[in-house]
Amino acid sequence: MTPDPASRTRDEVLTRLYAEHAAPLMAFVLRLTGGDRQRAEDVVQETLLRAWRHADRLGDQEGRSPRPWLVTVARRIVIDEHRGSRSRPAEALGHDLDLVAEDDHSDRVLQVVMLREVLRRLRPAHREILVETYIEGRTVAEAAQRLGLPLGTAKSRIYYALTALRAALADQEVAP
Repeated sequence: MTPDPASRTRDEVLTRLYAEHAAPLMAFVLRLTGGDRQRAEDVVQETLLRAWRHADRLGDQEGRSPRPWLVTVARRIVIDEHRGSRSRPAEALGHDLDLVAEDDHSDRVLQVVMLREVLRRLRPAHREILVETYIEGRTVAEAAQRLGLPLGTAKSRIYYALTALRAALADQEVAP
């Protein structure tokens, strides 16, 4: 299936416009945008898109350069963007987010939920010694006294409880 002649003409006009006018148009728009290359590229692209839409008029200009039309369109796009940005509230581009953003505690919540689930699977003796020492922050001697255990038994339970906890956590690993 061959493209229709109007489409082919539009594409030819756009190719010619780009080859002849894109670089000077880019230089002009860079000055208008204060050197913002990304914004200038967007404006040039929008200008050439509008030129493609009006290729039938631009292609019929006998001997006249389409550059004045392109420059006018580009200038109006920049002006419209400027007016639009003044009428809209300022966008938060990261620097203002620190003022309103809250710390994300989702990782901490997930860790607590996972730890609770793993602790539930441990034997009660292992769970209670870990809670006393690691969660409540007591020393081994304080935990032993509180649980009514000899100090050596408390130390042994912590060792085996941590071994069981590591194994249970390894089973909980989430694949990336």
